[in-house]
Formats: sequence, structure tokens, C-alpha cells
Amino acid sequence: MAECGASGSGSSGDSLDKSITLPPDEIFRNLENAKRFAIDIGGSLTKLAYYSTVQHKVARVRSFDHSDKDTEQDHEPPYEISVQEEVTARLHFVKFENTYIEACLDFIKDHLVNTETKVIQATGGGAYKFKDLIEEKLQLKVDKEDVMTCLIKGCNFVLKNIPHEAFMYQKGSNPEFRFQTNHPSVFPYLLVSIGSGVSIVKVGPGSWETTGLCSALLSTGCMSEPCQAQVETEDRFEWIGGSSIGGGTFWGLGALLTKTKKFDELLHLASRGQHTNVDMLVQDIYGGAHQTLGLSGNLIASSFGKSATADTEFSKEDMAKSLLHMISNDIGQLACLYARLHCLDRVYFGGFFIRGHPVTMRTITYSINFFSKFDLLEMDRLERPLVNLPLLLDPSSYVPDTVDLTDDALARKYWLTCFEEALDGVVKRAVASQPGSVDAAERAEKFRQKYWNKLQTLRQQPFAYGTLTVRSLLDTREHCLNEFNFPDPYSKVKQKDNGVALKCFQRVIHSLDALGWEERQLALVKGLLAGNVFDWGAKAVSDVLESDPQFGFEEAKRKLQERPWLVDSYSKWLQRLKGPPHKCALIFADNSGVDVILGVFPFVRELLSRGTEVILACNSGPALNDVTYSESLIVAERIAAMDPVVRSALGEGRLLLMQTGSSSPCLDLSRLDKGLAVLVRERGADLVVIEGMGRAVHTNYHAALRCESLKLAVIKNSWLAERLGGRLFSVIFKYEVPAE
Repeated sequence: MAECGASGSGSSGDSLDKSITLPPDEIFRNLENAKRFAIDIGGSLTKLAYYSTVQHKVARVRSFDHSDKDTEQDHEPPYEISVQEEVTARLHFVKFENTYIEACLDFIKDHLVNTETKVIQATGGGAYKFKDLIEEKLQLKVDKEDVMTCLIKGCNFVLKNIPHEAFMYQKGSNPEFRFQTNHPSVFPYLLVSIGSGVSIVKVGPGSWETTGLCSALLSTGCMSEPCQAQVETEDRFEWIGGSSIGGGTFWGLGALLTKTKKFDELLHLASRGQHTNVDMLVQDIYGGAHQTLGLSGNLIASSFGKSATADTEFSKEDMAKSLLHMISNDIGQLACLYARLHCLDRVYFGGFFIRGHPVTMRTITYSINFFSKFDLLEMDRLERPLVNLPLLLDPSSYVPDTVDLTDDALARKYWLTCFEEALDGVVKRAVASQPGSVDAAERAEKFRQKYWNKLQTLRQQPFAYGTLTVRSLLDTREHCLNEFNFPDPYSKVKQKDNGVALKCFQRVIHSLDALGWEERQLALVKGLLAGNVFDWGAKAVSDVLESDPQFGFEEAKRKLQERPWLVDSYSKWLQRLKGPPHKCALIFADNSGVDVILGVFPFVRELLSRGTEVILACNSGPALNDVTYSESLIVAERIAAMDPVVRSALGEGRLLLMQTGSSSPCLDLSRLDKGLAVLVRERGADLVVIEGMGRAVHTNYHAALRCESLKLAVIKNSWLAERLGGRLFSVIFKYEVPAE
């Protein structure tokens, strides 16, 4: 089939019974603030989801009120910072064996304090079987939902909205695992849900047409006449088949064969077994491969075939492995036949038999070790919808990341070591950002341990959390900092850097205005690049900034590589500037301080003077020393007070400041704030400027757009610079024009 994958929505990993020694409040976290519940009770496992409110710290910035002052004090920072408590919504997912349902319901009942509902949504066969028990224990009315409708809606949501939840496995290839990016065009597909039994569902019936797979089958003579395949209507589905042989069969027969009652223990046995001791292979019958039929010698000819004639006892491990192969192969073949019958070239496998258990998935030949360390999963709500940048050439094929570390062992080893070595500095910065907190050091140590453990897991299992990239390593670090209430460790650094840079703004503008036109264009670009040097996330830079507090804008210019640069499209850009002005430029800003104030704003000012409207997009939330949207508003206000060009552009709506919807040092153009995307479309943006190593090198270096683009950065990592053929502080200046 053209495309196959496995879907694992929700939480998975070791089931609750295996870690029952964990305190219940470690599993059912924040239960006292739970508002609503939903439960899915299958034949073997219960999956519980609840929505709660949580408090966490956020850093806020606010302009000082100078209305009663004649002049602003030189020593005064440009704005004030406050750390406030914010209430947000969080989804919690927990799973456990049905054996423990009564004990778990008792615990939930004892800790329900602030629930705002009298109803619990329930699905699965257990919604009927355990209805009376749930209502008695929780004093909530059970509202039963159709299990298949819930399954399809959930699967569609995951496939369309959650990156790296679907993947393909190709045994023997490098890498074996290929993650699928999320995009709307996922229909039609076949969903094979493997729980106690197997359900096979065709999703996306609608208009009829012959698919490419059907055409291929016709051309090979596998089909005598065209079949009609149903396509792309996401809210319709059809149950087309199934099997009574599923995960429950493996569990039940496995318990009889090995006397092992726990599902995960049974899988552990299978992972250590050798099925060829029990199964009869093609080579056991023919002495090798069956050439006429094209069957390799190591194919299973008969599951458990050797047990009928052997005199020896078989080990529990070998029997468990043979049983696993028998059931998994049956499911895989069944899925393939149904896909061919219904002309579908996408197959997704899901269910507890799949999730978090690589040994089962490898047997079906669709596999990944995903969520394998978790009994629970938590997901915070985004306050604003995220959408594709309208200027992407092909959103369905867009991949943000430049290098897949799961595919590049050398790069993976380097970057994991790099993040390990940087951890002490991040911990030190986190503690320093909260000098008045008595528990800051303790929380920072917990952050260190959690992030360190994740890095060690990734060394052993690069696919443990999905596709591994520099972006995912950076984002995971930011998430861990937030988890332990360090919302903006660089807030004080940014405040100071912004104050210093604002004092230099007028001097920089005056020197630029004194230059001739062509000389000024190069100076503006060098200013952008010099500003990009001021990146506290780069160790080579942070070492300089900490050892030499006087290191400034002019010193950064002298650090830059001389032209020709490592990637140098400047001459082409200069020639373009001699033509008509752009209609509207979308600029993604990077760092606070010198970068945004002395690099980006003079460049913005020049575009405005040419008659180009500008949308300046900054992070919605903090990450390293990147400028945030709320900080950019204050910076722009202060610059407007000094500069008439910026002041009039802000007043006339020709300069607009927007948030990206991101809190990452990198940039995913498929997940941008909807308001920004709408504005880009309304203003007819025809130039995109992406600056910074995280946004223009680690991500988006190969991004194809439908308009002109500038991608520029200074390489502030020696290893990466050498890999790209340059040296530390080499320059990337990449101007691209879409093909006609």
C-alpha cells in the first residue's frame, strides 16, 4: 500500500497496575479542581479524561506611567515586570485495567471538590456494564456516547491537529520510523482499532471516484473492473469488518499458556522470546526458501507448528512471542485485504494493543516506541487557534525542521550533548530570575532532573517522543521550565538589554540616514545580522556577554564574516530593491534588545519609507531572550516617541505588531496565530523575512513560499558552522524568489 501508519492518540505506556505503588494523587493529578469527566471502558482497559483548572506563573510587562514626570530617568528600565498567577484549562488522560475500576472510582469520589457537572460522558462496552457502579460511586449521571463515533472524531482530530501522532515503520530501513505531519487532507483512510477484538472502519465516505490504488490494481490485472472508493467527508464512517482475534485473545491465551495474568508482563515475556523455537518456518518444511512461490525461508508456515511433534518443554518467553506473531500477523493481513477491497491506500492502526508496545507493532510491521514511559498525559489548552501561513507553497508537504535527528546519528549525538552541557547554565539563569523565591533552587533542581532524564531517554530511544529535532529539544526545555514555574527566566536580561538598546536607537538612525542609498542598504543588512548575534541561547555568545558586559552593537559587527558570506544572495536582494516597493512585508523577529531595536526596527523603518506596509510578528510567550509580543508593543511605543517615521506608520496602520501564537525559539509556519494569518492575507503580503538561527536555519531553511523571502542568520555554533562549510559567526543571507 502507498501509505500506512499507526495512530496512538491519548496516553499510553505501562498500565496503572504496573505502577500501582505510585501515590494515587501522582496519577490523578489536580483532581480537586476537576470540572468535567469522560470515560471509555473497553473490554480490558479503562481510559479516563478530565478537564481541570490549574494555576501557573506568567511574566507580565507594563509601561511605566511618565505622565507626572518631566523627563525619564536614565537609570530607569524601559518597563516593569511582574510575575502573576494565571488560571488555564488542562486535559488529563489516565488509563488503568478494569480490575481497578472500583478502587479508582472511590479515590475520585473522595477528591471531587470543584466539579461543575452532574454528568459523566461514557463510551465503550463498559459504559453499560459499569453504569450503575459509576453512578453510585461518583453520584454523577452516566451519559452514554456511541463508541465508534467517539473513536472516529478523536482519530480525525489527532490526525489533523497533533503533529507526529501518526507514523510509518519500514523494518531494516534507516531510520525505521517516519513520522507524518498533520494536515487536513487525511481522508479517506482505514482505521484498524485493536482492543480486546478488532474493528475495521472506513472513514471519509462521500462522493464516489476511482482512486489511484484501484487504477494500479486494474493495470496489474488484480481487479476485473473498477471499484468505487468513497472520499473526503470527515464526519462519516462505515464499519466494514473486524475479528474476534485481538488484544484480548493475546492476553487470554497468553495467560493460559504462561500463567502470567498481567498484559504488560506478557508483552515483556514476548520481547525476550524466540518464536522460531515454537513456530514452523518455510525452511523447516522445504529446507530453505520456496522459490516457485517466492516465499523466503524465514516466513512462518505454521504458528506453534513445532509444538505438536517436539518432546521438549517450550519456555514462556518463546510461547508468548509465537502467540504475539500469530495474532499480529493475522490482524496485519486482514487490514491489508480490507484496504485492497475498498481501494484505500492509508491504514491507521490504533488501540491499547498498539500504543506504547513496540513488540506488537513491529510484528504488524507498523511500529514505534511512543509514550512508552507514561501512565498519564496532560495537555494544556491553547487560547487561540493556530493555522497555516497562507503564503506556504504547499502546506501538505511543509516540514519545519531542517534536520531530523532521528535520521542523523552524528547530529543527534552532538545536540544531545550540547543540551546536556547547557543545562547548568539554564538552571542558574532560572534561579537568578526569581531572587525573592524561597523554593526557586528546589524547583530548578526538579527541572534539571526532569529534562536530564528526557535527554537520557532520547539517547537510548530517539523516537520516544516523536520526531527528534533541535526544535523539539528547545521546546521540551521551555515546557519543563514552565512546568516548574519558571515562566520567563530571561525577563530581567531582556528588560536590561531593551533599555540599553533604546538609548542607542537615535544615534544608529542618524548614522544610517547620513549614508548614501546603496551604502545604507548594506549597513541595514549588517545591522540585522549584528543584532542577531545577541542570542543568549547560543553558548558562544552567552559566554562573551557574561564575560564582557561592554560587548555591544559595533563589536558584534566586527564579529561578522566578511563578504562573500557563507550563503550570499545580497547582490540579488540589492537589485530587487532598485525595483518597485513591496506591498507588505511580514517579518518574524528573533531576540530582544540590540536585535529587535537596532537591527530589525531600522530595517522596518527603511521598508516603511519605501511605501511598504510591515507586519512585525513576535512570539506570544517567552522563550530564551526572544522578544515577545507584549514587549514589542512597549518597544515600538518608545521608538515611536523618538522617530516620526515609525510614529506615523503606527498611527496610520502601516506598521502592525502581531503575535505568532508560538512560545518557541524556532518557527513552525503551519501553526501560526489565526489573527496573523488573516492579516497576512488581507494585506497581501509579498515578502517574508525570517531572521535568527532557530527560525531560519534549524527551521524553515528549506521552506518554500509563494512570495519573495529573506532568510538570514549568524551561525553561532562552531560545530554547525563547520558542518555547513563555514566558521563561527558565518553569515546566512538567503534571498529567494518563487518560480514563475
